[in-house]
Amino acid sequence: MSIRPVAPPLLIACALGIEHLALRTGDRSGAGGQVTVLRTGMGPEAAEAAVTRRLADPALSEAAVLATGFCAGLAPGMHPGDLVVAEETRDPRGTVPCVATELLVKELVRALPGRTVHTGPLTGSDHVVRGQERSDLLATGAIAVDMESAATLLSAVRTGARPVAAVRVVVDAPEHELVRIGTVRGGISAFRVLRSVLPAFFEWHRSLLLPRR
Repeated sequence: MSIRPVAPPLLIACALGIEHLALRTGDRSGAGGQVTVLRTGMGPEAAEAAVTRRLADPALSEAAVLATGFCAGLAPGMHPGDLVVAEETRDPRGTVPCVATELLVKELVRALPGRTVHTGPLTGSDHVVRGQERSDLLATGAIAVDMESAATLLSAVRTGARPVAAVRVVVDAPEHELVRIGTVRGGISAFRVLRSVLPAFFEWHRSLLLPRR
């Protein structure tokens, strides 16, 4: 009798209420297994604590983890509503390689035709990045920055070997700086994009086949 492979559970982590709302109201009909959407709260410490606590649940011991939400683009020419697929996340505590990024790019292009998808390192910060600091981070090779992705993925892999990825939607770019995150509600393109990413996440999830025990 053959063993039927199944995908591990999927934990999707975001920080903000508006991000959580976008993910909760997106199309979840294509989910291929157990999916949990976790709002961690803002900042790396909150993300680390929330993800570590959630993955302590035995039901999620082998869960794949995908960090998502909004980010600041670092490269000239980036625009609100562009997508960033991290090849790796990094912060001063370490670098975490992401899994199956080519598949994520392919599925995001399919789900959101016409949207630009950028790939490269996604760096972490404990504060909102502005001005010269944005240029300094770009010089390290990073293409985007946010406050939770690096902490989320580092916490995830420290609790056990698992597939991880990070996909972010640009809301703030060199030529399009936001005054405050609340203005995202006014320029709703990023919110609409985040609502539309779930089919790509579910295809990524389905590709992560583990043997049933």
